[in-house]
Amino acid sequence: MKFRMVHENYNVVDLDASIRFYEKALGLKEARRKTGEGYIIVFMSNEEADFELELTWLADHPQKYDIGEEEFHLAFKTDDYEAAHALHEEMGCIVFENPKMGIYFITDPDGYWLEIIPERR
Repeated sequence: MKFRMVHENYNVVDLDASIRFYEKALGLKEARRKTGEGYIIVFMSNEEADFELELTWLADHPQKYDIGEEEFHLAFKTDDYEAAHALHEEMGCIVFENPKMGIYFITDPDGYWLEIIPERR
């Protein structure tokens, strides 16, 4: 039996703001969308991997989500760490840096943490 990871879900308060953030910060694009009574689900992806980020907006949940102590995150490798860092610094979304490990974290509009890792050669 084999398993393959296909997506991770984040519930969001402002779907349009989240889509804009993921497009600008990480180059993700909307791959597809599901709309139903009281919800919209948008799958974000890029050509680098077949893994998707699922953004879920619920009509009956207009308040911020309680994401606990932020002890979880989704990680992204980049081929241009310096350019990515400069973009994220300009966007004001860097929340933690660990120069000793050579990584940093950004946060999306809902407070989810995203780790940025350089490609190791």
